[in-house]
Amino acid sequence: MNRHLRCLCRRDNRLPWFAILLALLVANAFFKHAHAAPVRAIATPADTLVQMDHISVQVLGRGSPVVLIPGLSSPRATWDGVVPELIRSHRVYLVQVNGFGGEDPRGNLQPGILDGIVADLHTLIATRKLGAVPVVGHSMGGLVTLMLARAHPGDVQKALVVDALPFIGTLFAPAATPESIRPQAEMMRAQMTSLYGKPIPEQVGRIIARQNALKPASQETVAGWSARADMRVSGQALYEDMTTDLRPVLPKILAPITVLVPWTEARGGEEKVLGLYRAQYAGAPNATIRGVGDSGHFLMLDQPAVFERALMTFLN
Repeated sequence: MNRHLRCLCRRDNRLPWFAILLALLVANAFFKHAHAAPVRAIATPADTLVQMDHISVQVLGRGSPVVLIPGLSSPRATWDGVVPELIRSHRVYLVQVNGFGGEDPRGNLQPGILDGIVADLHTLIATRKLGAVPVVGHSMGGLVTLMLARAHPGDVQKALVVDALPFIGTLFAPAATPESIRPQAEMMRAQMTSLYGKPIPEQVGRIIARQNALKPASQETVAGWSARADMRVSGQALYEDMTTDLRPVLPKILAPITVLVPWTEARGGEEKVLGLYRAQYAGAPNATIRGVGDSGHFLMLDQPAVFERALMTFLN
């Protein structure tokens, strides 16, 4: 296991940030950030919290609806930088996976987390009569966005996918399939879930943060989020993410998809990184791939102004 991780780290200049995130999450079996950054919660007098089995949803603002889904181990605070602008003209539905952000895992201690999130999102959209809405998802949240668009086409007007692939297994082996990568996914799940309730030193929490964000302030934030996640939920969610391949069903997703991809010269440059994403989304009839330079995986932290412009362009 350790040898495999060392190999991944040596190859990280050829991998996109998303792959590095997964590799280093396993390294978290030996480290944790000891001084978690506080998680902010943006609220207005009119805010509402909807608690469901697999997710909770904070509802803010007035106007046309938009749903935002954070990634693995990340809280709804992922979107804090854009919420003040969004609530000027949108009813914002801020999703948080139960077990992340220090919250009770509820139904997420059983398999089927991703399908459960999709089901809860569909229930939310249907019961509130939102119709087809723009959905924004980061990392694992991007995969969930694609799953929702496939399972319930009437729920997703258009999708903004922030650094996520329809099948991440190919980042570890180009010819990977869900079955071939399952043993590795099971091992990674076991490593992560074994962390639950254990105090661990801080050094690799910093490594994880450095590999997924460029700015020191961004790194501190990411480390704090990771430290507050329930590793039982993170481990199972990672397993499901790794063994889900949506490439065969992309032709059936007719909603427009915009994919934001962070890149740096150190990681291979824009064309090389974006080429990998274009290949994976080749089957999607309405997919657009856009690069965001000088950014890590959490590009809303590293390039907040660029991300906000991209988000508002997507919505408008």
